[in-house]
Amino acid sequence: MQIVDPNIESYLGEIYGARHAVLKKMEAEALERNFPIVGPLVGKLLYELAKIVKARRIFEMGSGYGYSAFWWALAADGGEIHCTESSESNREKAEKYLGEAGLLHRVKYHVGDALEIIDKVEGKFDIVFIDIEKQGYPAALEKAFSRVAEGGLIVADNVLWSGKVTEKKGDASTEAIKEFNRRLFARKDFAASIVPIRDGVAVAYKM
Repeated sequence: MQIVDPNIESYLGEIYGARHAVLKKMEAEALERNFPIVGPLVGKLLYELAKIVKARRIFEMGSGYGYSAFWWALAADGGEIHCTESSESNREKAEKYLGEAGLLHRVKYHVGDALEIIDKVEGKFDIVFIDIEKQGYPAALEKAFSRVAEGGLIVADNVLWSGKVTEKKGDASTEAIKEFNRRLFARKDFAASIVPIRDGVAVAYKM
């Protein structure tokens, strides 16, 4: 299921204007490799969210080769973005792209399991971004609840999961996303919404 009409997506892409040349290179690689990235519409949203909460510490649970981290790094001038990725080659690609754009000094890559790495990085975060294997979403959310600072955000990609969340009984990944959404909206200390662009982006503000 296409969440947003392709004509609307095209229109939004046009009015949002030009992107950094390195982002375009990263988008071209994603297309060539059929590699999942959040894309420019969500990237622009991430940038604005970071600006709104004046984010200085961001933790990404799932970073690939750094596309979403690039948008965070653009926004968090003087900040630090902790990235997690299981692939050493993706880390190398990310550092190449971020270095080319002059943003690498704001980013620290951790290679391994995001659910384990977040326990090893001390302190609170202004934003925790979740974009790992979907069956890990409920566990990732439980980690994020306690690690986000008051006034900060939990942000998660793919929370509409190509519309599969509407299925009464889906596969393991679909059920994990549905459980993630149930848990997120059940919390009284977070104000949550889902922005229905691309594949659905959850944004939850810690009160």
